[in-house]
Amino acid sequence: MSESVPTDLQSRVKDEHLADKEEQKEIDLKEFPATASGVIDAYPGLNSQDLQNVCLLVILYLLQGIPVGLAFGSIPFLLKSKLSYSQLGIFSLATYPYSLKLLWSPIVDAIYSKRVGRRKSWIIPIQLLTGSLFFWLGNHIDQILEEKPDIYTLTLLFFTLIFLSATQDIAVDGWALTLLSKNSLSYASSAQTIGLNTGYFLSFTVFLAFNSVEFSNKYFRSEPHDQSLLTLGSYLSFWSVIYLAVTLWLIFVKKEDSSYSDDEMDISTVYKTIWDICKMPHLRKFIAVLLVAKIGFIANEAVTGLKLLEKGFSKEDLALAVLIDFPFQILFGYYAAKWSNGSEPLKPWIYAFYGRLFFAVVGMLVVLTFPTDNEISLGFFFFVIFSTVMSSFMSTVQFVSISAFMALIADPMIGGTYMTLLATFSNLGGTWPRFFVLEAVDFFTEAVCYNESNPEDLVNCITDEEKANCKSSGGTCIVNQDGYFFVSNVCVSVGFFLLVVFILPQIKQLQSLPPKAWKLKK
Repeated sequence: MSESVPTDLQSRVKDEHLADKEEQKEIDLKEFPATASGVIDAYPGLNSQDLQNVCLLVILYLLQGIPVGLAFGSIPFLLKSKLSYSQLGIFSLATYPYSLKLLWSPIVDAIYSKRVGRRKSWIIPIQLLTGSLFFWLGNHIDQILEEKPDIYTLTLLFFTLIFLSATQDIAVDGWALTLLSKNSLSYASSAQTIGLNTGYFLSFTVFLAFNSVEFSNKYFRSEPHDQSLLTLGSYLSFWSVIYLAVTLWLIFVKKEDSSYSDDEMDISTVYKTIWDICKMPHLRKFIAVLLVAKIGFIANEAVTGLKLLEKGFSKEDLALAVLIDFPFQILFGYYAAKWSNGSEPLKPWIYAFYGRLFFAVVGMLVVLTFPTDNEISLGFFFFVIFSTVMSSFMSTVQFVSISAFMALIADPMIGGTYMTLLATFSNLGGTWPRFFVLEAVDFFTEAVCYNESNPEDLVNCITDEEKANCKSSGGTCIVNQDGYFFVSNVCVSVGFFLLVVFILPQIKQLQSLPPKAWKLKK
């Protein structure tokens, strides 16, 4: 998830520091208090008002993380037993709005009601719409998933949810800069990280665990039942109530500082700035790198977890693996930030690139060595944990390193737009290949159902449903070629080739450019 979360907030915080003096080229460090040793404290103590506002930001970001965790995580796992990889590829299109929000972010900044407030004008209606859609889905989603779901309807529903979440993210990012005092602005990105990751964690790891019948019976029941403790419908209904409660509080209790609604935004100027940035030759090269950099490990990240489920790895064990990985992500993020300081912020990114390719191969090994009797030993479980944590570690290092480089090259006078543009292409680089990879897994899989009673009647048994039908009819599903291994090998090979032939030379050249080369000419 770390790469699905927007990276532009730090730059917008930086813009706010520079807002009072447009010609100032560096942040005035006197605005920050110093420690007893004289070192600047970037995370000063919070006064009571700032503490309340940080808590509000965490809640708003957490609400955004709820639909993101469902669309990016839980729903594909729930659908795996009913749909093919090609159909899951169609559902992956629902996640695109988070990678494309730059297209309408200037509109969110420019159009608003002064009476309601620049940010609340968007947050309030979006949360009402999201809460209403959650309420409707809460009453219908279990029935939709119980039968063979209409993948196009389901994709449209979650595309709408992610679009609303991405739009709210734009508004909340902007509000974060005016909610907090200048000395406390450094807490804005912390609130974003905590809120989004917690929401994602609740909707993915926690929900999958409590949605599992086996997990519910093992840890919470003295006598087994055939129903889980938590259905998707009840989960969505609960969050619809939370959305409504928070929205009512925003309407009747929380006021927005109207002084920040007096600055008129010129939409056409923002779009022209975006176009001018994209026309810079070296930036076009950097964008090309961002768009192809994740091809090498996209099969591992998009399919390996689903393949483990298909092999017989339980949802609760997979959720436990993610649960163990969660604190490591936080720890790795801290150290990755320290490693990315200095004159070569992309050096850790390159090292982690090799690491992600290596653990993409390890992911294939995990699937290949999965026990045929579905008896998961402790050693194999730790093998899965090790692969998950190390793959996440490499991903976190790359995320922090590329974010540090973006912050370094962004023009301070237009840092928010600059960083949002780069973050958009970075996120898109991990989104666009996913659809094609999932489609390719089915396309290159060759599996037929062989039944001794009718040996000439060979039918496909590629999806989990087809495999179940084959088994119920007394047949055996024979896999002649598993498309997962073919596609994964192709991705790793293409990724390594791109790294050596294209990415490394470009990164070395781009990293050697002076910061002024990345600034827009006046």
